[in-house]
Amino acid sequence: MKPLKFRRKTLALVLLAGMSATASAQMMINGAGATFPYPIYSKWFDEYAKVDPSVRFNYQSIGSGGGQKQILAQTVDFGASDGPMSDENLAKAPGKLLHIPTVAGADVVAYNLPGNPALKFDADTIAGIFLGQIKKWNDPKITTLNPGVSLPDQEIVVVHRSDGSGTTYIWTDYLSKISPEWKSKVGTNTSVNWPTGIGGKGNEGVAGQIKQTPGALGYVELIYAVQNKMPYAEVKNAAGEFVKPNIQSVTAALATADIPEDFRFSITNAPGKDAYPICGATWLLVYEQQKDATKGKKLVEFLKWAVKDGEKMARDLQYAPLPENLQERVLKRIHEIKI
Repeated sequence: MKPLKFRRKTLALVLLAGMSATASAQMMINGAGATFPYPIYSKWFDEYAKVDPSVRFNYQSIGSGGGQKQILAQTVDFGASDGPMSDENLAKAPGKLLHIPTVAGADVVAYNLPGNPALKFDADTIAGIFLGQIKKWNDPKITTLNPGVSLPDQEIVVVHRSDGSGTTYIWTDYLSKISPEWKSKVGTNTSVNWPTGIGGKGNEGVAGQIKQTPGALGYVELIYAVQNKMPYAEVKNAAGEFVKPNIQSVTAALATADIPEDFRFSITNAPGKDAYPICGATWLLVYEQQKDATKGKKLVEFLKWAVKDGEKMARDLQYAPLPENLQERVLKRIHEIKI
């Protein structure tokens, strides 16, 4: 009989061989794009690994502009964007691209002031700050909205995204709707020529800049403000109500959406007294005709799981899940993907 030490070594080698075979059998699905939904997508990818251990997701949180570019170039299996792709960009695609909405979230006005006071802003004030016209924290337009709050005679350091970003798309879509001057001078896009301010890469970068810069004010997705323990403002909506960004007020905005067949829609400045005005959906971008049948089949299985089970995880990470009737429509669209 072989010595115990030899048998143990053999067993260890067999186990290692088995583990490496499993690792090599794992299929890698590559995606890139939006930072806005990165916290929920990370959670989904981790959870889905338990559902189907044969699949692993490699997602690069590089901003929606990068996600759109990479899916057009077919260097990833799916893209992710918080702004729907334009007709012009869709026309560049080598095949039909589908927009698969996943969750909705809020862009919040986050800031860095001594004592972290609770603040309120209206549309004119936000536009004025980002146009570079309101320069100080004690400007009458801000103090009038915040009676009783002691605001310093301090420069406002505007922080915006430096990369192509769906969070920026939502932000500039809102500003274009509420400010004719913004619409004509700057417009709506994932990347714009900013009239003022400093840039940060990703929601992570903007949150970091705000946290380390006294007097800073910028926009980030809600979960980044919550995770970084930053204060964020109530914003006056289209119905004239000051609304706190949260799951309920994003859901209220989402409920007003008139969602077309191609799922490209906007929910900024939504009507209704409970709707938070600066929020939007986020999409996965997937080719209707999959190039790789095996990978395509796995991607479709994940997408179905995300709509049925992943949505249930949205609230814990401060995202609004899709309404049930929209979930049903999205599932039908996923079934149209050709493998």
